[in-house]
Amino acid sequence: MDRRSEKGAGIYTPFILKLYDMWVLNISNNYAWRCNTDKILLPHFQQNMAKNHLDIGVGTGYYLAKANDISDTITLLDLNPNSLAAAKKRIGVHRVKHVLQHDIFTPLPEEEKGKYDSVSMYYLLHCLQGNMQEKASAIEHASHALSDKGTLHGATILGSGVEHNSFGRYLMNLYNKKGIFSNKYDSLNDLKNVLCRYFEQVNIQQHGVVAVFTATEKK
Repeated sequence: MDRRSEKGAGIYTPFILKLYDMWVLNISNNYAWRCNTDKILLPHFQQNMAKNHLDIGVGTGYYLAKANDISDTITLLDLNPNSLAAAKKRIGVHRVKHVLQHDIFTPLPEEEKGKYDSVSMYYLLHCLQGNMQEKASAIEHASHALSDKGTLHGATILGSGVEHNSFGRYLMNLYNKKGIFSNKYDSLNDLKNVLCRYFEQVNIQQHGVVAVFTATEKK
């Protein structure tokens, strides 16, 4: 296990996963990060999801469960077995074709490369240790999973160059201190530069302190 993945992934115990939707997708997104889940993140996910889809950093499977008419050919990839089990159960075992316990800081197995029409990374990057340049290999490996016409899409909480409110600053300081987040220096420009390293077309929109992105035409 790469040290850059360990702390961010290890927090997701079965108990924490039961609280995740309420705390992260409802309370934190609305009041700390100011990026509504159902009005912004879920539509972005649904609009960019293709039939043959890979989800990296699966959380509770919320987005995939809400996109049940788009695809039933889904692969789940995460380092944490608790997250994988919870997401698979929620999404439906008939829709999940493959479950891969894997560290995205390490190259994907050869059989996973070039096969997906969409890859999602929602609230993963800010949990990976290091600055955005050190996280670049995670984006590179995600790009390798895509077909030539595939789309990478996702969202991440920024720490630099954005205005956090008092609730957001409190959570940022707490989570970074505990190693749950490592995003103190993550900026929109740094994210864009890394995405442009691996893709020809990059689009990023900022909602509150969250960068919501798509990237196509992999290099």
